[in-house]
Amino acid sequence: MSQPLAEVLFYHLEHRPLDDVLPALVEKTVERGWRAVIQAGSPERVEALDQLLWTFKEGSFIPHGTAKAGNAAQQPVFLTAGDDNPNGATVRFMVDGAPLQPLESRLKAYARVVFMFDGNDAHELATARNTWQAVKAAGATVTYWQQSESGGWQKKA
Repeated sequence: MSQPLAEVLFYHLEHRPLDDVLPALVEKTVERGWRAVIQAGSPERVEALDQLLWTFKEGSFIPHGTAKAGNAAQQPVFLTAGDDNPNGATVRFMVDGAPLQPLESRLKAYARVVFMFDGNDAHELATARNTWQAVKAAGATVTYWQQSESGGWQKKA
């Protein structure tokens, strides 16, 4: 019996930036008892997201780590610019146009892949469209969420 493919969720950012919405989605993931990996586009962006997750909301933080911090296997959320999964995450967030490759092994390695892209960035938009087509062709369950003007999410497909 073949391994099931991940559910893939596409989040189209239009009105609020990634730094405003990512922490809330990751927080919900952790509240559900799931482990997550966040793959950013560069090591510098990993450092910025590391700071963001400590300070995004007064009196709150998301427990997380990076390779630099150590103890990766113990972290509920791990930040990386690579394709590693040292904390055994079942959810993978792809941000900053990070490529979902190799596609088939990624779709089999996680229960859920969350692909977040900036609709105002031509490169991220093109990457999202290509990834959508590849994920659909692979047979994964795919949903598309568009950001409303108020910053909420509307399921469009």
